[in-house]
Amino acid sequence: MTKQSFLQGTLILIMAGMITRFLGFINRMVLARFLGEEGVGIYMMALPTLFLVMTLTQLGLPVAISKRVAEAEAKNDRVKVKKILTVSLIVTAVSSIVFTIGMIAFSPFVASLTDKRTLYPLIAISPIIPITAVSAVLKGYFQGKQNMKPQSYALVIEQVVRITSVALFIKLLLPYGIEYAAAGAMFSVILGEFVSLLVMIQIFKRKKTIKIRYRFFTYLKASKHTLKELFSIALPSTGSRLIGSFSNFLEPILVAQSLAIAGISSSLATKQYGELTGFALPLLFLPTFITNSLSIALVPSISEADAKRHDRLIHYRIHQSIRISFASGALATIILTLFSVPILTYMYGTGNASKFLVLMAPFYLLLYIQAPLQSALQALDLARPAMWNSLIGAACKFTVLILLASNPNFGIMGVAIAMSASVVLVTLLHLVSLNKAIRYAIPFKDVIKMIVLLVTTWFIGEFFKAIYQHMDPNILIFFLMLFVIGCLYIVLLFVLRFITREELKQLPIIQKWV
Repeated sequence: MTKQSFLQGTLILIMAGMITRFLGFINRMVLARFLGEEGVGIYMMALPTLFLVMTLTQLGLPVAISKRVAEAEAKNDRVKVKKILTVSLIVTAVSSIVFTIGMIAFSPFVASLTDKRTLYPLIAISPIIPITAVSAVLKGYFQGKQNMKPQSYALVIEQVVRITSVALFIKLLLPYGIEYAAAGAMFSVILGEFVSLLVMIQIFKRKKTIKIRYRFFTYLKASKHTLKELFSIALPSTGSRLIGSFSNFLEPILVAQSLAIAGISSSLATKQYGELTGFALPLLFLPTFITNSLSIALVPSISEADAKRHDRLIHYRIHQSIRISFASGALATIILTLFSVPILTYMYGTGNASKFLVLMAPFYLLLYIQAPLQSALQALDLARPAMWNSLIGAACKFTVLILLASNPNFGIMGVAIAMSASVVLVTLLHLVSLNKAIRYAIPFKDVIKMIVLLVTTWFIGEFFKAIYQHMDPNILIFFLMLFVIGCLYIVLLFVLRFITREELKQLPIIQKWV
């Protein structure tokens, strides 16, 4: 099976993430155009419940599988790899059955806490749970092998299937009501995940070097130690994800109740929440396809280095990930802050969510380095501190949310402030945890470079914004302006050495030219 270097694997995931993120935005534009703000609000209120159940089902195994397989590969232990797969498949199969039934049973109760119209989307999405459970095991296996191609293929195919079917299902069901149309949008997600899983299974059959069915139960009985090793990572990782998923699950409930206290009607609250989570947040999360790619590749890379006691390499990989993550997020932060209205208008036909972008974008810059920091903690068997950091962040978010969103002077903006406060706190706590564990700190020289990058890019953006404001609105001119800003930004990255020649030479395309 082909193994890629850290940067090669990251690049493959970034390319797939770029494609899927672009397709995802098309999908969101279709949802916005067909469902409207209220329909998107219903769709977004149902998703947190799904993410919570999926987190419970997977039990943090993808990260644990990736780490343990990478360690076994470093020692060339194929028997250990088979034990890891055997245990993981059994655990996820059992948990997926239990939680699928549980989600269907509790859907009416969950819907009654937010908006009763979310019932049909919740029921419609439930079959996706066993599909994503098996898919997560295979992704963890391939990540541990440091082969990122199968996951990348699956991600792209999933989005293609989803985007080609979402409009069809919405159109078919919209005459029956907006809640049925939202359920149709959910079904397109299931179809995409199912086709994606079929692709992963086919690649696994073709690429595998071990036979799963051979002496399956013998390996299962002899895998108690493997189960303990997996769960030493999986349970704290699940704790972190569970806190995030449970936080997202409670969020629409608390938002609806808090806004009701502030005197805002249920219909208006759903619309405002749809603007925040359906329009603004996807744009704020845009650079995360790069940071998530780095995070996925970081776990097996650090795990392998840790198994071989290469401490300097561990520090270098963390530093490299933070540097690249910040570089990917800084441009998005400046552009979303300066050009929030035209971006939202061109994408969704309305600029109502611009106030959220202007407020949240500067704080969400720290989100882009949060994922690599958490992956580093998990790869170093420090998943428990990462879990506690996430718990503190969630508690902070809910406290601020309830205090501000229930105040008529803040309303929905209180929710945006709460989200931002949580992002900042968790990122800083992750940095403190790494510093305590391995004495890692971002070099002061790099902090200065980060500030210079932000300030310079801001002045470049302001210059082009002043020019654009004196022109007639034109989407082609707007994209050309963003392209020029992007090109100047890339030059800045090389001048400030956020990207080095040595790193470029590790990439296959550059290697052919050298």
